[in-house]
Amino acid sequence: MRKYRIIISGGGTGGHIFPAISIANTFKKRFPETEILFVGAEDRMEMDKVPAAGYKIVGLPVSGFDRAHLMNNVKVLARLAKSLRLARKTIREFKPDIAVGVGGYASGPTLWMAASQGVPALIQEQNSYAGVTNKLLAKKASKICVAYEGMEKFFPADKIVITGNPVRQDLEEALSKREEALAFFGLSPEKKTILVVGGSLGARTINRSVQGDLDKFFASDVQVIWQTGRYYYNDASKHLKAYRGMPVWCSDFITRMDYAYSAADLVISRAGASSISELCLLGKPVVLVPSPNVAEDHQTKNALALVNKDAAVMIADKDAERDLVPAALNIVHDDERLRTLSRNIETLAQRRSADRIVDEIVKIIDKK
Repeated sequence: MRKYRIIISGGGTGGHIFPAISIANTFKKRFPETEILFVGAEDRMEMDKVPAAGYKIVGLPVSGFDRAHLMNNVKVLARLAKSLRLARKTIREFKPDIAVGVGGYASGPTLWMAASQGVPALIQEQNSYAGVTNKLLAKKASKICVAYEGMEKFFPADKIVITGNPVRQDLEEALSKREEALAFFGLSPEKKTILVVGGSLGARTINRSVQGDLDKFFASDVQVIWQTGRYYYNDASKHLKAYRGMPVWCSDFITRMDYAYSAADLVISRAGASSISELCLLGKPVVLVPSPNVAEDHQTKNALALVNKDAAVMIADKDAERDLVPAALNIVHDDERLRTLSRNIETLAQRRSADRIVDEIVKIIDKK
């Protein structure tokens, strides 16, 4: 059996890391002899998540440009130069057959240096609006795997393949677990359940909106699974003390996202590409609150791609504290609306994404 050597680079958020790990796991399953090395940014969450998934990772000192304080970019450029040197050394020593970039700071130096040493590259662009790094790298890439239609405005059309975004493997079986999921969270099968998530790090606006309207949840006879993210958990716990007896499961992190999705009748979420791919695959009705703190406002563009097909409801971040909870409660008690949203979002699902990306990687290597 062919023994492949692959570098996978990128990270920064769960939205980049989970698809990367999913690609690696799928590759190892099909080609167990494969050697895989990750390259990440040394102070970001991939440095924990990737070793926890069983893979080696090299950290680069790379960081993003500071648009607000231009003088800080002297340090950024110094880190970039150091990262390029370290990426070149890593590629020379590891001798990969291909470099795969999943977005995030580290994928820039890694794919750039891979291409300069004649190593083919594949980009996986998760969003409906391409990031600056991936646009710059597109010229060097053999193939660009995307999740949305209309990406020709960012990339050469002949390099684009629509594969969708890989999702965490355990989610594929999530929907058959409703009873055990509700038991896991200590919730009732008789009540409607709203799942509130703000991405792997939490979302201040979503948390504030929920905290400010706990009385509306209480009066509406729904139950809530609330993932706050680690920065907001203490504050959320304090607010909940006044609502003893209200059916709320609250934690900084959900270890069993398969159970959380399975239990939920409606989801409140940021509009990151990974979350949207998961929601499409599971056919979950969702109210999206795009984060305003991301490059090129790409979460709003991700959300609009669904809203335009009546596959999701969007509340702008600036309106969320006023409108989010009332909108969610209206939807969760309207069975016809839930069915319509569920049916429409499911039509957008791209299945077997990781397998399709692995197919493209193998084609590129074998062609070489």
